[in-house]
Amino acid sequence: MYRRKNVMSKSRLIGDYPVIGIRPTIDGRRGPLQVRESLEEQTMHMAKAVSNLFTTHLKYSNGEPVKVVMADTTIGRVAEAAACAAKFKKEGVDITVTVTPCWCYGSETMDMDPMTIKGVWGFNGTERPGAVYLAAVLAGYAQKGLPAFGIYGQDVKSATDTSIPQDVKEKLLRFGRAAIAVATMRGKSYLQIGSICMGIAGSIINPDFFEEYLGMRVESVDEVEIIRRMTQNIYNEEVYQKALTWTKKNCPEGFDKNPSSVGKTREEKDKDWEFVVKMMCIIKDLYNGNPNLPTGCQEEMVGHNAIAGGFQGQRQWTDFYPNCDFAESLLNASFDWEGPREPYVLATENDTLNAVCMVFGKLLTNTPQIFADVRTYWSPTAVKEATGYTLEGMAKESDGFLHLINSGAACIDACGEMKDKNGRGVMKPFWEITEQDMEACLKATQWCPADGGYFRGGGFSSRFITRSEMPVTMMRLNLVKNLGPVMQLAEGYTVCLPDDVSDILWKRTDYTWPCTWFSPRLTGKGAFTSAYEVMNQWGANHGAITYGHVGADLITLCSMLRIPVCMHNVAEHMIFRPASWNAFGMDKEGQDYRACAAYGPLYQ
Repeated sequence: MYRRKNVMSKSRLIGDYPVIGIRPTIDGRRGPLQVRESLEEQTMHMAKAVSNLFTTHLKYSNGEPVKVVMADTTIGRVAEAAACAAKFKKEGVDITVTVTPCWCYGSETMDMDPMTIKGVWGFNGTERPGAVYLAAVLAGYAQKGLPAFGIYGQDVKSATDTSIPQDVKEKLLRFGRAAIAVATMRGKSYLQIGSICMGIAGSIINPDFFEEYLGMRVESVDEVEIIRRMTQNIYNEEVYQKALTWTKKNCPEGFDKNPSSVGKTREEKDKDWEFVVKMMCIIKDLYNGNPNLPTGCQEEMVGHNAIAGGFQGQRQWTDFYPNCDFAESLLNASFDWEGPREPYVLATENDTLNAVCMVFGKLLTNTPQIFADVRTYWSPTAVKEATGYTLEGMAKESDGFLHLINSGAACIDACGEMKDKNGRGVMKPFWEITEQDMEACLKATQWCPADGGYFRGGGFSSRFITRSEMPVTMMRLNLVKNLGPVMQLAEGYTVCLPDDVSDILWKRTDYTWPCTWFSPRLTGKGAFTSAYEVMNQWGANHGAITYGHVGADLITLCSMLRIPVCMHNVAEHMIFRPASWNAFGMDKEGQDYRACAAYGPLYQ
């Protein structure tokens, strides 16, 4: 039994979570007709409504509601703007939302801090020209080179209406989710354990990208550090024993596909289990430190303040030592021997760019991430020839599906055995996970001795199949010479095939690895004319898959970071980027490229 926590988990990272500041701006005119005075109540109502929306619907990755602070007064002239800026600086505000129902003096009342992420909601009402201020201040931001998101409701509302229209809510929350994600990454680390894996481009780390686009530092640790800590007992023995006991009880060993000539003895496998569990404990310590290490290990207690990382593994490590699949799969999951806890992000093969996508997905959804090869396109014809089965449902609608499979880095939550209140398979934030959810995932997962062809040093790979149809978004970031980073994404669904059909297709690759069938949602345009074209135009060997359709949020996040999106299947009306993007041409994607090039990285 796990003890359910009454409070959310403490942040593993150094530094406070980002704070949202609300700026109620107002017409500064006073005088006998009391223009400003007549607007005070309505303006503050708007500000309080936005504050309540954020605190009710947005959470940090540890499950706590986001922190929102408000200006002490409405902002009508520059002195009040300065007072608000001083307060926000003291409160650690990273994100600002300016709200108004009326005309205001744009350059006097705008947020001039170049480092804050900015949104402005101008009320659509006829009594006062909130929309006029919105247009004026956005023009000011564009002129000063400070991208800001403009929010304007479609329907005219009465001045007495204190509610937030639904379309405004959606934009405010999209802005808030993306901005919190961007600001959370700032000042954190990417921890690469090892270096380049098998010549994979994404494994060739680019510190300039992390520093200039994400505001992160790169920390590098040689894989031998794992062995040093094992050899010198630099880990917490009590935690290790607890982890080992839990593993023996909850992680059943699966079948061994290796011939006896290269397979390991029972004694060797038992030693490998001890090795991989200890390896996971040590990687946790490398990420975020551990105050409970043995005496004399003060340096190791500190950690690297890592929000994400990657493990090289192949081949230098895995030709000799047990692989990292166990640690990768369980660290990426939302629970372990401690019960539910915030997922880590650990990319297999040190694919740094896929790890970044996993961070994006985790921070936008607060759910664990799937790391996978984008391995194979299965057409309806190929499936029919191989199995005799005629595709149905989503797979038929998408003209086939993609096989997402890798050696064991996918979080075991991806089995789809966690259920919502309606009995549908889901992936949950850790604070919603029940003991039944954990048991279901563990029961659905085996740990097969590693394929000796890939992993001469042994180890264990998670094995499960995604058995629920779930909405997911697959994404990939790539670096292109003379262009910089670009993002591609595909919203779609995991696919459930009959067991006998899955078995036949699964065995065509590696039957000891976790398996997910994925059908992208087609639009009839570009890469989304068929599942084949999605596969054909995918920019790398890996993809990061997150629960839910979050393509629109991801597009907004990328615009904040000045990363253009080269491929997506998000409806145009859902695309939400800074208002100044509209000045860069009439085509949405061309706008994105030109604006990102003009503004450059966020932290340059």
